[in-house]
Amino acid sequence: MSSSKFRFFTVTAVVIANMIGTGVFTSLGFQLVDIRSGFALLMLWAIGGIVALCGALTYAELGAALPRSGGEYNLLRRIYHPAAGFVSGWISSTIGFAGPTALAAMTFAAYLSSIFPGETSDSLRKLIAATLVIFMALAHATNYRTSGGTQVIFTNLKIFVIVAFCALAVIATGAPQPVNFAPAPGDGALIVSSTYAVALIYVSFAYTGWNAATYLSSEIENPQRFLPWILITGTVVVTILYLALNFVFLHVAPMDAMVGQVEVGAIAAEAAFGEIGGRFTGLVLALLLISTVSAMTLAGPRVIQVIGEDFPVLGFFGRKNRHGIPALAIYTQTAIALLFIFVTSFESVLVFSGFTMALNSFAAVFGVFVLRHRQPDLPRPYRTFLYPLPPLIYLAVTGWILAFTLLNRPVEALFSLSIIGSGLLFYHLSQRYSR
Repeated sequence: MSSSKFRFFTVTAVVIANMIGTGVFTSLGFQLVDIRSGFALLMLWAIGGIVALCGALTYAELGAALPRSGGEYNLLRRIYHPAAGFVSGWISSTIGFAGPTALAAMTFAAYLSSIFPGETSDSLRKLIAATLVIFMALAHATNYRTSGGTQVIFTNLKIFVIVAFCALAVIATGAPQPVNFAPAPGDGALIVSSTYAVALIYVSFAYTGWNAATYLSSEIENPQRFLPWILITGTVVVTILYLALNFVFLHVAPMDAMVGQVEVGAIAAEAAFGEIGGRFTGLVLALLLISTVSAMTLAGPRVIQVIGEDFPVLGFFGRKNRHGIPALAIYTQTAIALLFIFVTSFESVLVFSGFTMALNSFAAVFGVFVLRHRQPDLPRPYRTFLYPLPPLIYLAVTGWILAFTLLNRPVEALFSLSIIGSGLLFYHLSQRYSR
């Protein structure tokens, strides 16, 4: 077994850690503003999981047929045009991974600060977030043993803590909240309403990251065989954990106490375990977010690396250290994440990074139809289960989310589109310079 490749469990850990970040620990408070049905709230997370699984099933076919690191960069350049791949890699490296890395680190700092009495200054929180990002960059820029081992350890810790929290909170709660988790009159109309669609946007952001394994395809042992199962396993595990967490939040804490609140996990813990439990949860969530920062630091720089391999003018990004790790690409993404931490707001990073990642995945999933039409004889070790239903479901829901974001958050959406435009401009300039 090659020591220079990531194994099944390591890359599955990357998928799980990329998905379980800030979203699941913050979304419920915003959803409760307009939705008070336990069944409808859990259905949000079930629908989000189904959509993510549809995307994973489609990516599994694309990734197995076109196995190379780089995620959408590799897929779009081979399906559509090198310019499409370059722009995809451009926005992934400038926003798509550096942004969520910064978000997770900022949330880590906020939760870590919450366990200490008194107010923590904004500058100190930023310093804490920056320290975590730098530490993870150093860990992943050494060798495969350190990199893969770090990821598996933190992800196993994340899963263990979530399962333990869910079990202990249910056991410790003597009088559960009067929430009905069975379908009730009016739930059907609610689920097809615009209010429900808005709430689903928060859920879709929470599920972002299910495609992380495709960023490491050429560094996975036997990718044609294992990549589909990595994507599917990671997505299913996260869906189960999300449903369990939100059930527990609603089971142990009053809805009114969580409405509009960000730290719903701490509120639920305080309701179940008391004030000390709430503080302890701040520490627990901080530890969980270390895994998210770790996963983003591991997967994202592979996009920068393959861009460097394909474009001579950026060839220095494709260089690897003596252990085969793209250290310069890792440090570059880290620098961009640090810039986000120190000069932007949490909400702005969330919206425009989510919008650009959704655009990337939308184009890639649509590519399964293009690839089957253009290259029907291409070897496909895995074919999307129940094709064409999964890609159609994913495209319909994601397309609606993109349209809604463009209409309701035009500043962030237009900023994302400007990043795409700058990527196209840089592509054409690099092509002219290389001639």
